[in-house]
Amino acid sequence: MLFYDFEVFVEDWMVVIMDSDSHSTNIIVNDTKKFIDFYHQHESDIWVGYNSRHYDQYIAKAIIAGFEPQEMNNWVIEENKMGWQFSRSLFKIQFYNFDIMTQRGQSLKQLEGFMGDSVEETSVDFTINRKLTDEEIEEVIHYCTHDVEETINVFMARQEEFQTTIGLVNEFNLPIKYVTKTKAQLSAIILEAKQPESERDDEMDISFPDTLDIHKYADVKTFYENTRDYEQTYTKEIAGVKHIFAWGGLHGAKENYHGKGTIINVDVGSYYPTIMIRYGYTSRNIRDPQKYANIRKTRLEYKKQGDPRQGPYKIVLNSTYGAMKDKYNGLYDPRQANNVCVGGMLLLLDLIEKLEPYVELVQSNTDGLYIRLLNDDDFDTIDDICYEWETRTGMGLDFHYFDEVFQKDVNNYIMIDRESGTVKTKGAYVKKLSDLDYDLPIVNKALVDYFVEGTPIEETINECNDLRQFQRVVKLSYKFDGASLGNQRIQGKVQRVFASKNQSAARLYKVKQGHLEKISYTPEHVFIDNGNVSNKKIPTELDRGWYIRLAKTRAKDFGGF
Repeated sequence: MLFYDFEVFVEDWMVVIMDSDSHSTNIIVNDTKKFIDFYHQHESDIWVGYNSRHYDQYIAKAIIAGFEPQEMNNWVIEENKMGWQFSRSLFKIQFYNFDIMTQRGQSLKQLEGFMGDSVEETSVDFTINRKLTDEEIEEVIHYCTHDVEETINVFMARQEEFQTTIGLVNEFNLPIKYVTKTKAQLSAIILEAKQPESERDDEMDISFPDTLDIHKYADVKTFYENTRDYEQTYTKEIAGVKHIFAWGGLHGAKENYHGKGTIINVDVGSYYPTIMIRYGYTSRNIRDPQKYANIRKTRLEYKKQGDPRQGPYKIVLNSTYGAMKDKYNGLYDPRQANNVCVGGMLLLLDLIEKLEPYVELVQSNTDGLYIRLLNDDDFDTIDDICYEWETRTGMGLDFHYFDEVFQKDVNNYIMIDRESGTVKTKGAYVKKLSDLDYDLPIVNKALVDYFVEGTPIEETINECNDLRQFQRVVKLSYKFDGASLGNQRIQGKVQRVFASKNQSAARLYKVKQGHLEKISYTPEHVFIDNGNVSNKKIPTELDRGWYIRLAKTRAKDFGGF
């Protein structure tokens, strides 16, 4: 397996390639023959990059096809066109690229920041209209090598992404060349989906599950019967909770809420796939709709046996709905996607209507509900209602129990089962952070420890001496020209900032057309450390008080304090 990264300038280009098998590093600068020779020696290897699906693989293919890499660079970067549109000759080139970037718009530098590694960038301007000096080339190679090393680190943290892709290729007997595809693209290939030659014009022709039984909230169904515009929404109080009905799933929650008692997560298992099969809402582009149903059946059999092969089948099932909204995917069928989404919302609304007399609705979301029993003696009644709903609709429900909830809104909550010690968190403020998502971790920890263990927020923050725990990683989007520390412009789209006790320290701003704009959740006074902060001790300059105040503000949003 090869890990690689290209850098292309006006009159120079280079690539750093690291071979995971031989543990060797190859650096090629402006040498077309050398790169093509290397490629032919490794034509059957898998090349792993970051954002390489959209950029690096096409730089490589352009060189192999006899084009200058600058031509492809300008095509993709300057003209904002897709690499595959550049030349038909690229289709003939075998290049097994695997892109470890999973979230569009999330840069490698941002992940480096989360991991506590250096996010410093080369000072060499990519628009320099001349040949680079030897010193400049050496500097670029240094940073390019660093980025390849970081790509390997990201790959190791996301090995499951690669394993599931390989699992799809192997389980469904696909050619290895399909390792380059996204999971949604692979799902379309596996299901033999192909868009019709002429575009359909029935996107808003919504049909409803024939098992629906809604009375009190029938006006919601009427809204979907009459609307023909995605901009239209319908606001309705459902079981005492405000809901906004639109086109993205059911969402409603008590805000700034704290509750105790018997709290049940009523979760619909494999909701969208089951709806697609039960009500005929699979993409009409699938050659044989029964194949989707068979994949679900096989997956359930493997899951029951504890067979890890269930993984690839689950990917196909769960990727299909999203792919039906992607106009570039073979599964694209927006009418069916709308049927799935609206049908799912109304079926849950049906269940809420039946449960409402016996429960407090804590929140509703795309595939389930959180309810609090008004009287524990009503559990059998609630169980019977859920069973009737399952039998009538063809869905399956799972119950998960909690005894306390702190909730900011539908996307941010802490559910606690104190008897078993189970804690479920959701949302940026309280979720468990990973090495690739590590922003203000001390604040998250302080909140969860406060709500679950009763630990004072000050105690958690004051006793921590690991600088990385206090980092705020800021990434500026392409819409901004750069960053400024006070009135002084600084280099880099990614900055790692910390709160400073120094009252003369400046604030970090983002710059747009010469104007300074504040960045959310950054202190008024900061210091920046873009080097490696792993295992780095906290300097006396760090203002712990800022983190304490932020944590307490967030705690209030969850119904605490």
